[in-house]
Amino acid sequence: MNVDPRTAFLLGSTINCCCKPKGTPFRASTLVSSIPKALKGKGGVSFCGNISSLLRVQNNRTAMVETPDSLHLNKDPYPPLEPYSSGFLKVSEKHTLYWEQSGNPSGYPVVFLHGGPGAGTSPSNRKFFDPEHYRIILFDQVFGGSWGSTLALAYSQSHPDKVTGIILRGIFLLRKKELDWFYEGGAAAIFPDAWEPFRDFIPENERDSFIKAYSKRLNSEDIEIQKMAARFWTTWELMTAHLLPNEENIQKGDDDSFSLAFARIENHYFINKGFLPCESHLLDNIDKIRHIPTVIVQGRYDVCCPMMSAWDLHKAWPEAEFKIIADAGHSANEPGITAELVAGNEKLKYIHQK
Repeated sequence: MNVDPRTAFLLGSTINCCCKPKGTPFRASTLVSSIPKALKGKGGVSFCGNISSLLRVQNNRTAMVETPDSLHLNKDPYPPLEPYSSGFLKVSEKHTLYWEQSGNPSGYPVVFLHGGPGAGTSPSNRKFFDPEHYRIILFDQVFGGSWGSTLALAYSQSHPDKVTGIILRGIFLLRKKELDWFYEGGAAAIFPDAWEPFRDFIPENERDSFIKAYSKRLNSEDIEIQKMAARFWTTWELMTAHLLPNEENIQKGDDDSFSLAFARIENHYFINKGFLPCESHLLDNIDKIRHIPTVIVQGRYDVCCPMMSAWDLHKAWPEAEFKIIADAGHSANEPGITAELVAGNEKLKYIHQK
């Protein structure tokens, strides 16, 4: 893959994982450093992800995306399309990542970062981008979920000169209070019926830390225990990802191949706090990207990544455009979220064409 020497933008979103969690799992820092190598470009890269921020590198500008009031922005997803190239990228002795490109081979490059951890890409991820304008690059990360936003922030702060735009959705800053909310009982207040099977799989004397208790079982020498733990872990997340239950999505938890990879990768990163230097790292480094035009899209009723994180990011980064979707949960496929992600990309397209 060769990236156009122009700078591009990032959209952090959900990505599939093709990496088997054997041995030492792939680290976020390794993945971040592999992005420019994988794309082999001297210019920048745009990211699109579960936390949606739109960035364009330009000196002495605020992060607000500026478009004329008369500009009509398409908010409808684009029709299905197939990739024109795909392959596997070896990033270490143990890990290989799937990648694909679709849209315009000579277009403005955009990198889509999936969530999870380990949720993976899907053909529907291409629908956010105008295929005549964008060269759409999807690749399977090792860790996802709303991790797409986490990774987009981490990459842009490490390489601000390489990023022209970021669209962030479902903000996840990987702080203890976020993990405690979802995995230690907070979200149970809203989904008690989904929480109890997740809780009851763990003996009462180990419930002081569900993340640690599940780690023990996900790494058990007994593969059947691994599979059972993975199903409970994965189903808990899938049952809470939409404002209204999505039965087709929930059924993915019964797929042992998917749930085992998803749960082990996700849990490993949470045990290790995402390998970030400290839990405030992403907020502490906002100044490095403050000048980049940004759009943040957040579902009001996101249970997986509650709005407190998007709000904290908004307060630290008031220059960014902040979109709260009143009738949405976590998923990028919620109609209101999809519409704003498409609109964000249309704004970037306008900026590219100026």
